[in-house]
Amino acid sequence: MSYTALFRVFGRIGLLSFGGPAAQIALMHKELVEDRDWLTEDQFLRALSFCMLLPGPEAMQLATYAGWRQRGILGGLLAGGLFVIPGAILIAILALLYGAYGGLDWVQSAFLGVQATVIVIVIGALLKVSKRALKSRIEISIAVLAFVALFLLSLPFPLVVIAAAIFGATQQTTVSTQTNAGPTQAQSPWAIIFFGLVIWFLPIGLALANGQTLLTEIGFFFSKLAVVTFGGAYAVLAYMTQDVVSTMGWLSTEQMMDALGLAETTPGPLILVTQFVAMLTGVFNGGTGLAIAAGAMALWVTFVPCFIWIFAGAPLIDWLESQPRLRGALSAITAAVVGVIANLSIWFAMHVFFRDTDVITYGPINTTLPEIGTLQPLPIALAIMAGVLMLVRGWNMLLTLGIMAIASVFLALL
Repeated sequence: MSYTALFRVFGRIGLLSFGGPAAQIALMHKELVEDRDWLTEDQFLRALSFCMLLPGPEAMQLATYAGWRQRGILGGLLAGGLFVIPGAILIAILALLYGAYGGLDWVQSAFLGVQATVIVIVIGALLKVSKRALKSRIEISIAVLAFVALFLLSLPFPLVVIAAAIFGATQQTTVSTQTNAGPTQAQSPWAIIFFGLVIWFLPIGLALANGQTLLTEIGFFFSKLAVVTFGGAYAVLAYMTQDVVSTMGWLSTEQMMDALGLAETTPGPLILVTQFVAMLTGVFNGGTGLAIAAGAMALWVTFVPCFIWIFAGAPLIDWLESQPRLRGALSAITAAVVGVIANLSIWFAMHVFFRDTDVITYGPINTTLPEIGTLQPLPIALAIMAGVLMLVRGWNMLLTLGIMAIASVFLALL
């Protein structure tokens, strides 16, 4: 398979990859399995299962795997890069425009409609994940406990994911009956992991050596995020919001929601929202130059690990598929993600529907609740309109975002 063919196919996939991972995976299935014989049905499904075991965007990692199958590491870099680059360029433009004009009254009114729609988008994601993940009482219990841990106890997101993974792994006692005794591959993964880690942390080291404090903080923060992004961008968004808004004070909750809304309108993985957050942080702390550097840092530390996981682990797919404890850990993490997304939807709704919130502490309880007297009718009305359009009428997400932005400006003028 020529690099030209890879560039043409994965360039088209990158430009058309709207609609989240389900739509992106369906597009790749059509391009790689149905229209071409680059992957068999069995290879595609095994690779997809493997990518779902990994932290990070599974659709981007699936594209990387497909490129690796055709032309090795260079093919994987080309395929994975083309999946990300179109969306990253659009995100960069939108972030700079938002930083320059986001403070205008009519722009803020438009983004109120976007924020109301984001609540509906997250609720829609919650419903979809719940149907797939909660198939037993144990999985329902994991989801409830994850929600309580995050919403009422304010426990760290990585701790919730790790606890769910350990519980799920310990529940799987079945020993694989496959005869494959262990992983076999042509090259050792340790060399890939070593050089991958060096490449991953190189820009952070350069920023640290040059005294770039903010870039160093962004590099370390989004590197940490990259290894706990099980369950997709919606799951990790609550953790990112908590730290970016409450701990580091880089952005407000409303700006985080605007970032998610704009990321939904671009092709590529939704985790590109990390680039938007980093660029806004750079804009507000140093201008356009720092914004571009911050966005590049976030992109690097978010996606370089994805290539490491694929290049080091893809040759082990057959062996990993025979490990029931890994499957159990993944199932438990997916169940916990339901609770995580539920917490995220309530967090967003509180900050959009109410003008003020209070932190409530009582014994082990440490949570945020709204001040009832600060209820705002307009965003509630906008969210109801967006819910009817998307969840009842089944309208396209991009169309709904545009309509609600226009409706918000019109209602604000009235």
